[in-house]
Amino acid sequence: VKRLAGKIDRVLVDAPCSGLGTLRRNPDVKWRQQLGAIAEMQEKQAAILDGAARLVKNGGRLVYATCSLLNEENDVIVEGFLATHPDFDLVPMSQVLAEQKIPLEMDNYLKLLPHKHQTDGFFAAVLQRKAMEKPARPARQEAEDDAGE
Repeated sequence: VKRLAGKIDRVLVDAPCSGLGTLRRNPDVKWRQQLGAIAEMQEKQAAILDGAARLVKNGGRLVYATCSLLNEENDVIVEGFLATHPDFDLVPMSQVLAEQKIPLEMDNYLKLLPHKHQTDGFFAAVLQRKAMEKPARPARQEAEDDAGE
């Protein structure tokens, strides 16, 4: 994986989560949750997102997704990531959907809700690594390159 660092255009993180977005199909999920499980899950989610970010090249996109409806597993993870990764910006989901000509009204994040969208609960955020300009070569290096031509 190290050799892929900074080389990938698009990376999808389908993060492990509580699965609480699937309650309508799997009502037993709520009984299988344990106290403290969400906090443990948040640590894993943040670590996975951080690791995946290393793969994204300048101008590339990182998509973070869960099948959870909990802000703790969604918005909080993305906001924490952005706070510690100034080289990434949030791409509003409204923009992403418009680019794909998908007529679905969303704000910054994709939040599908069972009662509204007749689907499982689902969350996604698109993060884009800022395109960095290539650093200018030192004048001495430029002169050496020109002399070699």
